[in-house]
Amino acid sequence: MEKIASFTIDHIKLQPGIYVSRKDHVGAETITTFDLRMTSPNEEPVMNTAEVHTIEHLAATFLRNHPVYKDKTIYFGPMGCRTGFYLLLAGDYESADIVNLMIEMYEFIRDFTGEVPGASPKDCGNYLDMNLGMAKYLAKKYLDTVLYDIKPERLSYPS
Repeated sequence: MEKIASFTIDHIKLQPGIYVSRKDHVGAETITTFDLRMTSPNEEPVMNTAEVHTIEHLAATFLRNHPVYKDKTIYFGPMGCRTGFYLLLAGDYESADIVNLMIEMYEFIRDFTGEVPGASPKDCGNYLDMNLGMAKYLAKKYLDTVLYDIKPERLSYPS
């Protein structure tokens, strides 16, 4: 079997950033998959499921309500390795195109107060596995260490 593209990225060199993981064509439409890498793979601890789950709920809510991107958002969800998230958008994008959107989204998560949307037994299959405090901490860390002053090498996969 062929190795899938995401397993060909050198995860030893990979650092937190925003990367175009792939572009797929569905009919005349392009779907861009972004790798939103929040932690350094194999160098620092992965995120726990509770904060990953909370970020997923908040980010999906933010994106599905965004005035520009709500109709372009195909999917937002965690990577199995728990080092980041995938965002799929309808359209042909580059990493730099969504930096401001990611700043908005992670500021929304960092500043969020109240009940996490969808965190009830009626709305979610694992509603108790949430950690808003850690989600906010990780959002702030990603903003401060990556997004606010993102470098070109954090926008393209390492070679």
